[in-house]
Amino acid sequence: MTTIRSVEPESGLAPETSRRAPRAPKHQGGSATRRWSLRAPLLPALIFTIALTQLPFIGTLIVSFMEWNSLFPNDIGFIGLSNYAQVLADAELRNTIAFTVQLTAIVVVCSMVLGFAVALLVNEKFFGRGVVRSLLVLPFLVVPVAGALFWKHAILNPSYGLINGTLTAVWSAFGSSSPPQPDLLSTAPLVGIALSLIWRWTPFMMLILLAGLQSRRQEVMEAAAVDGAGAWNSFRYMTLPHMRRYLELGGLFGSIYLVQEFDAIFMLTAGGLDTTNLPYAVYKTFYLANDYGLASALGVMVVIGTIIIAMFTLRVLLSLFKENAR
Repeated sequence: MTTIRSVEPESGLAPETSRRAPRAPKHQGGSATRRWSLRAPLLPALIFTIALTQLPFIGTLIVSFMEWNSLFPNDIGFIGLSNYAQVLADAELRNTIAFTVQLTAIVVVCSMVLGFAVALLVNEKFFGRGVVRSLLVLPFLVVPVAGALFWKHAILNPSYGLINGTLTAVWSAFGSSSPPQPDLLSTAPLVGIALSLIWRWTPFMMLILLAGLQSRRQEVMEAAAVDGAGAWNSFRYMTLPHMRRYLELGGLFGSIYLVQEFDAIFMLTAGGLDTTNLPYAVYKTFYLANDYGLASALGVMVVIGTIIIAMFTLRVLLSLFKENAR
């Protein structure tokens, strides 16, 4: 009988008798369960945030479509867009919107220019630079109400304020006994309010722009200096284009906060002399006129304006992140 022997490969390895079985697809339910297990701990905080922020806004939005004055409790009802039409048709409320835009633009532009100048100075190396930077930030850390009171009594007061005291000292040094004694809060209230806000917001702009200056590539700046580019040309063709995003970011952030400014208006002028902005108009309409519907419509308009500015801010932030990633 002939014995048939199996032929094995020379390598000594057993021949592969079957193909590798395909991998079983992952169970979709398991991955979904894992995702929810990661998100579940955040749900209480999310629900709390929604309840704390969005529900009051929804209530305000509903009230803005109603005629609701606490002085006339029997006349409460739905009136549609009448409150919004009144906001746009009322000359005083239109002046309020114009003053808000004007004050915001003046403060943002002036604080941005001053903040950029200060950032350029403190970006240079000198002895005590850290201490100087810390001192320059202090005005932004002062409580807004305290800062407004400081400007009202210590600087802008016509009798004993710093401005008029300095003018008196200068005029006296030249032998004059009748120095000018301006009362900015009475004659030019917009200037007085803007000065106090510029003092508070310049450090904020300085911090943002200083971060932009320090993000420049130093080897590129040094190469430009070696190639003979002067200080002005380096600033115009290299620093300014690099700082464009940071300038936009500072302007947008400043606009978001200044549109909602209340403390300075309340403490310095109490809305008098045509210095009522939108947040203070909401306060007067709600607490003094007791017109909840009209005040809610004003509040919704402030929120809409803030959201529009915030959308541009987020776009600038996203572009900054993309540039840094590249």
